[in-house]
Amino acid sequence: MRAVVYDTYGPPDVLRLEDVERPVPKEDEVLVKIHATTVNRLDVHTREANRGGGLAVMALSRLVSGVRRPRQPILGSEFSGVVEEVGAAVTEYAVGDSVFGDTGLGFGCHAEFTCMSESDWMARKPAGMSFEEAAAVCDGALNVLWILRKGDVKKGQKVLVYGSSGSCGTATVQLTKYFGADVTAVCKTKNVELARSLGADRVIDYTQEDFTKNGETYDVIVDAVGKHSFKRCKDSLKPGGKYLATDGFRNLVLAMWTSRFGDKKVVFPIPPRYTKEDVGFLKELIEAGKYRAVIDRCYPLEDVIEAAKYVETQQKTGNVVLIVSGGAGNP
Repeated sequence: MRAVVYDTYGPPDVLRLEDVERPVPKEDEVLVKIHATTVNRLDVHTREANRGGGLAVMALSRLVSGVRRPRQPILGSEFSGVVEEVGAAVTEYAVGDSVFGDTGLGFGCHAEFTCMSESDWMARKPAGMSFEEAAAVCDGALNVLWILRKGDVKKGQKVLVYGSSGSCGTATVQLTKYFGADVTAVCKTKNVELARSLGADRVIDYTQEDFTKNGETYDVIVDAVGKHSFKRCKDSLKPGGKYLATDGFRNLVLAMWTSRFGDKKVVFPIPPRYTKEDVGFLKELIEAGKYRAVIDRCYPLEDVIEAAKYVETQQKTGNVVLIVSGGAGNP
């Protein structure tokens, strides 16, 4: 099968397209023919061994992914496709079922096929959703769902979402609105209308206004891009308010510190703990018209280097999709 592989850490140019051995499903697994996948920030951070995070973070990254070279040579954590084979013990899926899901740190989705256990983060593809859209659901939405639950975001709260136009940001706006919060989205000028269309009650264009200086306070501030800080946001939090972080290992230390001192808390729950039921929950939201994937660009698999370079500009809106193969499957 065709797959994008890498055997050394570095820039996008370390990626290459090769023919590799097709995986064989175990008794409790299905073989999925991948139709679409994504390039996301997990792929970027892993491929470069988190070189921008400092020596300690780089060392930790290599301990997880491989000290000298990557243990898993195929990146890609999100997918949508069609079940090609089923193991003898599988009861939930059948050949021809259209599915979508996430492999997390198992990666392996920048390829024509991957194997998934019946109990993994996977569900049938939402009815009426394209393979490209379905591939762009899980990474941002699962991450945000986990963080919002740990932050106890609920109806009636005032929530500000900083970086509301990326994969995590577009998911945060929609999910916080679903949970009944009053949502203020922060983004640049070109994404203001997108944020409104996703349900934001108010939108702040950060090129025109600094939300930390306008006097407004919030129950929760979500940094969906890892570019802000608790220190800068602290005065914009109400007493007892929470700063929810999606990136930045400094927030792990702050989460431990603020859990014991002060009334304003940093919430950075790692490692994330998703469930198969969470993927099913997202499927239900999509089919109810309460959630949609936002796609910036689509690239063919062979243009993965260009896709990765674009993601590294940190200017993408929503998700960047890789199209692996065409075709249709049963809903």
